[in-house]
Amino acid sequence: MTTVGLASVAPAAAAATGPVEILTTRHAYVAFALLLCIGLYMMIANPNLVKKIVGLNLFQTAIFLLFITSGYVDGGAIPIVPSGGAETGTYVSPLPHVLVLTAIVVGVSLTAVGLALCIRIYDEYGTLRTDVLRELLRDEGSIPERADLGEGRSDVPNGLGGESDD
Repeated sequence: MTTVGLASVAPAAAAATGPVEILTTRHAYVAFALLLCIGLYMMIANPNLVKKIVGLNLFQTAIFLLFITSGYVDGGAIPIVPSGGAETGTYVSPLPHVLVLTAIVVGVSLTAVGLALCIRIYDEYGTLRTDVLRELLRDEGSIPERADLGEGRSDVPNGLGGESDD
């Protein structure tokens, strides 16, 4: 009878401390999730190209944090074994660190190219807002007008939603 009472209390106590324990012990993963969500939101919601680049950098930083955190081994040592020494103990893999260093170089290059393109776009069109740029490019004829997807239109070619001549 007492076992039933303890069994019913234990899951409730574990559920109450579960999220708190996760937040306190896995704070790098919480930071990863926050940075990832903020960066993704900035890339999707902001019409300004520079803010989109900043969002991309936040997104990349979140991925870097995930790689470094996943490569962490509690109590691990650097993987350098002295000559004649025994290979005992727990070592940390250097592969995530190498991948992140390479990704940082690629990310800095991507940011530099993106900002250089933003400067050229601003010099040419006078704005960095994507909606205004889209309208300017439509007026210029660089991108086609937005087509309405209506049935029975005569200007839509056959096989693309228009009526056939049969």
